[in-house]
Amino acid sequence: MDPRPTLVVIAHGSRDPRHAATVSALCARVRALRPGLRVEVGYLDFNAPRVPRLLERLSAEAAACGQGVREVVALPLLLTRAFHAKSDIPAVLREAAVRLPLLSIRRAAVLGPSPLLTAALERRLAQAGVRPGDPRPTGVVLASAGSSDPEAGAVLAETAREWRRTAGWCAVRPAFASASLPRTADAVRELRAEGIERVAVAPYVIAPGFLPDRIAAGAREAGADVLAPVLGDAPEMARLLLRRHDDAAADRARGDRTALSA
Repeated sequence: MDPRPTLVVIAHGSRDPRHAATVSALCARVRALRPGLRVEVGYLDFNAPRVPRLLERLSAEAAACGQGVREVVALPLLLTRAFHAKSDIPAVLREAAVRLPLLSIRRAAVLGPSPLLTAALERRLAQAGVRPGDPRPTGVVLASAGSSDPEAGAVLAETAREWRRTAGWCAVRPAFASASLPRTADAVRELRAEGIERVAVAPYVIAPGFLPDRIAAGAREAGADVLAPVLGDAPEMARLLLRRHDDAAADRARGDRTALSA
């Protein structure tokens, strides 16, 4: 068995059943990449198990087995540091650390930014028929769910700039399904107005749901040539989850039992 801490993936949850199915598929890919590593999923809302209940179960298992403290890496399944990463997830984990002394909880960093994410975006665009370096000039709309947190918006803008530089797209424009502007349809129209021949929309979201559907609707409304699938269980996503797990696990010796500020 893998000696490293149990990976607890913390997903937002959704009424849309495609969300939980996608999260499950991603975690299955993580398990396949590293057999023996225990991978569990907890949700903040809508789906079961909720994060507190999952952590209670892990603590009870540790008590029943008499194995002492169970080490856990709690990984927010988020692309940027916004409200959930800064507020409600830390609050849930701090409460659990106090209430469940048999758990040693370390919070991993959010997934983005990372070159693995842009590699996953390129994989999804390739599945839709678009690749960097194609002879036909292409502009890309990098469409996220959106956040009112200025840090999240700044990270997306920098991701767009870096992706354009490294991949050679004609342009990469950030867009948002909520909270911020521009919307996906507006970004598509802006690229058209600049004379860009082909416009592709790359959803910068992990799983289907209400806001990803809004991204897709905006792409159709503005007549985008290509709409890529969501990131989902792309192999790069699974590798990124393992990287965040390993980084947090490697740091555990440098902090105390409730090292939840990562």
